[in-house]
Amino acid sequence: MLRRFIILALLMLSLPTLAAAQSAIRESDNVIRNRRNASTIGVASGQLEGLYPRFAAEIARVLDDGDTLRVLPYLAYGAASNVEDLLYLRGIDVAFTQSDALEYFKTERKIRDLGGRISYLMRLYTTEVHILAGPDIKVMEDLRGKKVSFGPPGNSAALTGPIIFERLGIAIDAKLIDHTLGLEQLRRGEISALVRVVGKPVDYFTKIPADSGLHFLPISGKQVFNDLYSYGELTADDYPTLVRKGETIDTVAVPTVLAVFNWPKNSDRWKRLQKFTNAMFAKFDRFQQPPFHPKWREVNLAADVPGWTRSPLAEAALKSLAPDAQAGNESKAFEDFLHATQGGKGVSAAQREKLFREFLSWRARQSARP
Repeated sequence: MLRRFIILALLMLSLPTLAAAQSAIRESDNVIRNRRNASTIGVASGQLEGLYPRFAAEIARVLDDGDTLRVLPYLAYGAASNVEDLLYLRGIDVAFTQSDALEYFKTERKIRDLGGRISYLMRLYTTEVHILAGPDIKVMEDLRGKKVSFGPPGNSAALTGPIIFERLGIAIDAKLIDHTLGLEQLRRGEISALVRVVGKPVDYFTKIPADSGLHFLPISGKQVFNDLYSYGELTADDYPTLVRKGETIDTVAVPTVLAVFNWPKNSDRWKRLQKFTNAMFAKFDRFQQPPFHPKWREVNLAADVPGWTRSPLAEAALKSLAPDAQAGNESKAFEDFLHATQGGKGVSAAQREKLFREFLSWRARQSARP
C-alpha cells in the first residue's frame, strides 16, 4: 500500500514537469510554423507539359533560401485560371499569365477593375499561337461556323483564342476540349481545328506524323493585334512534319507576364512579396545562365506590358539595379545593336519584337560556332 502511495505521489509531482515540457514543445512548433509561413510565397504555374511549371521550379531553385524565403510552385490550369487563383485562392501571391489576360477578363468575363487589383513584376518570354487544322481547312476564314477547340477551361488558348477570332471577325463554334482528346477529334474530323498557345517547339505537335493531313494555319490581318501581341512564325525547323522546308507560317506571339496581387502596403503579404521581388531582380542574372531554360535570355526587366501597371515593388527593385543590368545582358546588347542598325530611328513595338527575336537567334548561332 505504501509503495502504491509513493508511486502515485511521484506521478503527481511529475505532472507539472511533463506539462511544462509539452508546452515547450508546442511553443517550439508554433515558432517554427510561424517562421516558415512568414517567408512562404505561393506561385500559380500551369499544366505539367507547359513552360510555366518549368519556370516556376527554376524560380524556386534560385530564390529558396532556407527560412528567409521559400517559393512553393503550384500546378494549375493556365493563364486565365491563374488570374482567378491570384484573386481568390488563399496562399497565392504570384501567377504566370499572359499579356492579354486583362483584355480577356474585360471583354469575355465583363470584369473591368482588374488593373487596380493585380499588376506585373516582369514580362517574360513569348509563346506562339498554334492553330492546327484538318485537310479541308485552308485559311482562317474557312473556320467560320466550324468547331474549334481551345483546350480545357482556364488554359492559355482558352484565353487568347476567343480574342483572336473576335478581332478577325470570324464567328466559330468554340469548344473547350482537353488537348489530347482534341487532337484525336481533329484527326477523326469531329472538329475542324484546335488552338494552343505555347512556346515552340512542343512535343504535342512535333510527334504528329507527316502523313496526318494536318497543318498549321497562318494568322492574317495581324495589324489588329498590335496593341497586345507581337509577331511570331512557325517553320520547318520547329515542326518538320507539319511545315514544308522553306515555308514560314505567320502567327501571333503572346508575351508571358509574371503577375502579382496588389496587397496593401506594409501588410504581411506585401512584405513577403517585397522579399520575393527584391530577390528576383537581384539574382536575375543567374536565370540567364545554364542550366536554366534559354528563354530566360529573352527577358528584358525594363520592358513594359501594354494595358498593365508595373508593381511599385518591381519599380523600386528595378531602380536599385545598375543601369546596364536593368535590361539583362542580351537586351543591353540588343539596344546597342538597334541603335547602330536603325540609326536612332523609331520602330514600332511589333517591329522591335521581331528584330529582338531575330537578334537572339543570331546570337545563339554565333555562340554555337566553334
